[in-house]
Amino acid sequence: MTKSVVVAAPRGYCAGVDRAVVTVEKALDLYGPPVYVRKQIVHNRHVVEDLEARGAIFVEELEEVPEGSTVVFSAHGVSPAVHAEAADRQLKTIDATCPLVTKVHNEAKRFANEGHQILLIGHAGHEEVEGTMGEAPDRTILVEHPDDVAGVEVEDPSKVAWLSQTTLSVDETWETVGKLREKFPLLVSPPSDDICYATQNRQQAVKQIAADADLVIVVGSRNSSNSVRLVEVALEAGAKASHRVDNAGEIDEAWLEGVEKVGVTSGASVPDDLVQGVLRYLEQRGYPQAVEERLTEENLTFSLPPELRKDLKARG
Repeated sequence: MTKSVVVAAPRGYCAGVDRAVVTVEKALDLYGPPVYVRKQIVHNRHVVEDLEARGAIFVEELEEVPEGSTVVFSAHGVSPAVHAEAADRQLKTIDATCPLVTKVHNEAKRFANEGHQILLIGHAGHEEVEGTMGEAPDRTILVEHPDDVAGVEVEDPSKVAWLSQTTLSVDETWETVGKLREKFPLLVSPPSDDICYATQNRQQAVKQIAADADLVIVVGSRNSSNSVRLVEVALEAGAKASHRVDNAGEIDEAWLEGVEKVGVTSGASVPDDLVQGVLRYLEQRGYPQAVEERLTEENLTFSLPPELRKDLKARG
């Protein structure tokens, strides 16, 4: 049996995640702990635990944050109501929303101001969806799945636009858009599609390694939408099996029985040391050193939130 391991690239941290994590680290250095963070800064258990160890306190809602404290908003974005609540409670806010999510918020405001009803493709309960819907709650309808399109009712079929969560399956999103367009021929699209470059790249990269893989291991947390999608995309692309793990400790050795070709990748909020841990686990079980298969280079970076940049500059 000739064993092989291929690791996909790009994988792991995207520009928005990197910016959000560095924002919390710099805020802790600058203001000292505790720094409060509303929701998980990014959807990765290990990242959250590391920041907690440094003095970050993660809360579900702003009412848990003492008045006058510093609070960071997560990469997934918040609704205008959350910004208003923070102002009412005199909280110092640092907004680490990914700029690509902010783009979707701005599109939602523009479409609502133009009188469009917004069909938002996404997952109910996801923080990003809640934040985007909060921009125009009475003008937005959530569409979770292509099969849901049949039941969508709008006030005026000539004034309808679509937007999407940034971390969805590219293929499924376009299937949903296609069905929406059949139902509403005058459907307006955003200027560029909303699924972020990193989500698209990671899905294309996993397709590349999944086609002839016996097993694809995706490193990422359960609540990470883009990580969960990678498992689905790997299976659709031809992988015989695919599993998501938070780290190497979650691999079930039974998955490796009779497996020659293993593919490995990770979601956009995953530190690469967790991927390296999986590769070491495989080497310890007789697999060779992994070969990296790169789809494309990613060079995008985002500057830190302006509130933090201003304070860093003042501190010199």
